[in-house]
Amino acid sequence: MNEKTICRITNDPLELDNLVDEITTENTGAVGIFYGVVRGKTFFDQTITTEYLEYETYKDMAEEKMYQVAMEIRGRWPSIEGIVIIQRIGKLLPKTPTVLIACTAGHRNTGVFEATKYGIDRLKEIVPIWKKEVSPNGENWVEGHYIPKPSE
Repeated sequence: MNEKTICRITNDPLELDNLVDEITTENTGAVGIFYGVVRGKTFFDQTITTEYLEYETYKDMAEEKMYQVAMEIRGRWPSIEGIVIIQRIGKLLPKTPTVLIACTAGHRNTGVFEATKYGIDRLKEIVPIWKKEVSPNGENWVEGHYIPKPSE
């Protein structure tokens, strides 16, 4: 595994600066970042107030799938130098960071933004992470819409 690849499930707070530092090299001139946080309100047909989210996972399987996503990124964007894919689990209140996807490269025009977006989209597709939303009206497990194919 590339020494500049970090894939992790954690209960601990996400430390953006430290994690980006771990994947930054002397050649790095750009960092693409997706930093997801718990929404306090969601607007669909009606407004949903979130008291907190609970994330659960099977850690070994989730981290294995995160590495798969990292390798897919490297295959599509060979200029990517470093990758961080970290998901926080446990009970998380609104405004709390939940997920970090970061990719580094020598320049912003080498796919760093596209690779970061691909990372979060793919994480949502194939990494087994379950999310329960707790609101004043009760609890709801939020389900994704993706069903992995046997090869995934």
